[in-house]
Amino acid sequence: MKNITLPGTEENVSEFCLGSMMFGGRCNFSEAEKILGTAIEKGVNFVDTAPMYCDGYTEEILGKILKGKREKIFIATKVHKGLDSNNITESLNESLNRLQTDYVDLFLIHWPAVGMDPLEIMSALNTLVQQGKTRYIGCCNFPAWLFAHLNKIAERNGLAKFINNQVTYNIIQRGIEIEILPQAIAENIAITTYGPLAMGVLSGKYRLGSPVPVDSRGASSSPIVTWLSVFGESIESFIQLAEEKNIHPVQLAIAWVRSSAAVSSPIVGVSSLSQFETSIKAF
Repeated sequence: MKNITLPGTEENVSEFCLGSMMFGGRCNFSEAEKILGTAIEKGVNFVDTAPMYCDGYTEEILGKILKGKREKIFIATKVHKGLDSNNITESLNESLNRLQTDYVDLFLIHWPAVGMDPLEIMSALNTLVQQGKTRYIGCCNFPAWLFAHLNKIAERNGLAKFINNQVTYNIIQRGIEIEILPQAIAENIAITTYGPLAMGVLSGKYRLGSPVPVDSRGASSSPIVTWLSVFGESIESFIQLAEEKNIHPVQLAIAWVRSSAAVSSPIVGVSSLSQFETSIKAF
């Protein structure tokens, strides 16, 4: 597994960031333990989670599995509640309790919110950095201008700055190429990306001319139905290309994201050990 120096830090993290969203839901504790154990053996040391995953149960699972292994893992988690200072602090304290650790490595604002107070947010996050409860801070799903705006406020007030923006990116959803990725290269920002398979559309599960599997997300998800309708021929060409190269479409989709010079670590969520073993071959 190739390691990279996470931009804005001196931390060496694996290019593969293991997404834990399925842990506690479609993936039970036993399977999550197998996945994480194998991931560590393979050199993966970067794990992304959030308190909203399974209402905190995902963090609890990680806390139990990583007991005694904490120093081997770079953990990122997120704010769950409102974006005032009390809620930011309370959210991290609750996450630390579930994760059974004194600190996380990266603490992220999960979503921007209408009416949020940038100075209050950056001040609260700075206090958590000073207290040693998080080593670095960042955000998810922020447009480039808002990321820059909050970091400028932090700079003016001598506060810790965002080092990471976590955003969705795949061969279908490419909006971040307009401003977010150029900003990352220009300003040395860590970009972690989620959704490399576009909700499974790029996994090879959906084929042109074949019915949508009744037990799949495509049977009920409007984005998947739309993508299949609009991009069906292109998706089929993508899958055929993977077959010609004798690789799994999952690997091609992840490798495409990984090929961007601006992407630090693609976040790959899995619900089974077999999915993990397929995905890691993309690296």
